[in-house]
Parts: sequence; C-alpha cells; structure tokens
Amino acid sequence: MGGLMIGAAATLLLWTTGRVAGISGILAGLLSRNSSNFGWRLAFIVGLMAGPFVVSEFGPGINPVKIEADTAILVIAGLLVGVGTRMGSGCTSGHGVCGIGRFSVRSIVATCVFMAAGAACVYVTNHLIVWGG
Repeated sequence: MGGLMIGAAATLLLWTTGRVAGISGILAGLLSRNSSNFGWRLAFIVGLMAGPFVVSEFGPGINPVKIEADTAILVIAGLLVGVGTRMGSGCTSGHGVCGIGRFSVRSIVATCVFMAAGAACVYVTNHLIVWGG
C-alpha cells in the first residue's frame, strides 16, 4: 500500500507541476526560498514529516521504530547522505522512484550503485567491524 501511495504521489506531482519528486531537490529548492515553488515544496516536506506521526496515531497495530544509534553517528550518516545526493545529482526517491519509472538510464545506473553501496555498508558494519559493548 505504501509503495502505491509513493508512486501515486510522484506521478501526481509530475503531472501537476512537471517536477520530479526527488526529496533532496525539493528540500534544496525549499531552502533556496524560490517564491514561485515555495508552497508546494513546503507542503511536500511537511507531509513527509507528518506521515509517520499520523500512521503511528491512526494505523492499526503498528509498532514504533526505536533507533538505537548514537546521535553523532546519525548526524554523520545524514551528512554523508547529503554529500552523496549532491554527487549523484539526486537521491533514492528522485532516481529510484521517479527516474526508473521514466526509464532513465542514468537513474537506473545510480539506483544500482547506491543499492550495492548500501548492501556493502550493511555487510561491513554487521560482519567485518567489531563494535564495542
């Protein structure tokens, strides 16, 4: 159901504004304060942040997610994701959801690369690094 809703939202945004639902691009545009695009960008980001709260309040039997990582690790990870989205000219939503849906070769390659990098990162952190504790 979630995938259908993401696909429908991305399609609706493309049809109504001609814009791709790439979160990093939407956020960058929001922070640049371009007045002609500010409203829909703000609504999109607010909706993204409000969604989990709405589901946790009204969703049947949904267990809360507990993040056990240290705050410093989360900040570093967030910064690395930001750098990666700038280097890759987009994020998972822009390339993975919208780009693949438009049969963009660049997006297909980018999605394969970041999925492989993510899998490698999980393998290294779970099997090769000995964490203290």
